[in-house]
Amino acid sequence: MKIRIENFRLEPLTEGHFIHPKLARYLQDGEERSWEILEAHDSVAVLIWHREWERFLFVRQFRPAVYAHGGDGMTVELCAGLVDKALSLERIAAEEIEEECGFRVDPSTLERVTSFFTSVGFAGSRQTLYYAEVEESMRVGPGGGIEGEQIEVLAMSPDESRRLMTDDGIARTPGLLYALCWWFREYSP
Repeated sequence: MKIRIENFRLEPLTEGHFIHPKLARYLQDGEERSWEILEAHDSVAVLIWHREWERFLFVRQFRPAVYAHGGDGMTVELCAGLVDKALSLERIAAEEIEEECGFRVDPSTLERVTSFFTSVGFAGSRQTLYYAEVEESMRVGPGGGIEGEQIEVLAMSPDESRRLMTDDGIARTPGLLYALCWWFREYSP
């Protein structure tokens, strides 16, 4: 996927839809302290294994925050989404699989791997990680996201994924790296 970015600039954010900048003030061992934080939604992420292809399905998309730090801003990530509605985490994860990757998965078949905190220095949101297996009979659409998302679905073999884990030339997330380490420990022959 090739995209063109023009006129990129950073501006102060006074009211956000998904994050809210805050200043935390507190006493630590009797000393007044403060810390800049972002209130942000928790999230779900899913490591997807395509049984017939024997490939992982990842998503590739543009991330402005990564672009602001240099490079093209394109990341390789797990299928993921915000916990911003009153549904179970499994239902939200299943919806993200369908929206981003085009497969309908029964939420009860998702395997919960773990949960962990992300961006602990400034946000501290919790991400819950799941594992799902899909096959072509479960395909209901092309994926690619909704509402202006431009998501490319990538299929990678275990060998390609091992190389991805150490390729500093590709922007990838800690959740993706952890999920792959987990899979290679639990499922790899």
